[in-house]
Amino acid sequence: MAYADAQSGAVILYGEGEAQIVLVGTVKTGDALGYSGGWKRALATAGGVIQLRCVAGEDGLSGQTIVAYFGKTLIGGSRFSGATDRGAMYVAEGTDYGEYTQTAPSTATDATTIVGVAVGATQALITPNFNVDSVA
Repeated sequence: MAYADAQSGAVILYGEGEAQIVLVGTVKTGDALGYSGGWKRALATAGGVIQLRCVAGEDGLSGQTIVAYFGKTLIGGSRFSGATDRGAMYVAEGTDYGEYTQTAPSTATDATTIVGVAVGATQALITPNFNVDSVA
């Protein structure tokens, strides 16, 4: 089965560094979030990179305050399928805001930071990082 991020059905099984944030866009539980003019879904695409800084702990709309996790976060539920166990996780590129992929973004200046690891086919341990950001 090929890897897929349904961007729905996520359950936060464990989260560290819980904080309240105010959104500037719509998010789903488990989404990769970054800061660019406010808290919004992350993206690895060149020219519009928004690095992952936290994980959405709940669904929310622009202007709402939600729980987010700034430390290790274990995401389960039905969000992921077909992940390669122990395979690296990245923020997705293109128009897949807030999603994760197991394929490293490869376009010049895409964000290539490894943001976590798959734990079996349906779970991922995401580790937001405020240190060094990587680009292709």
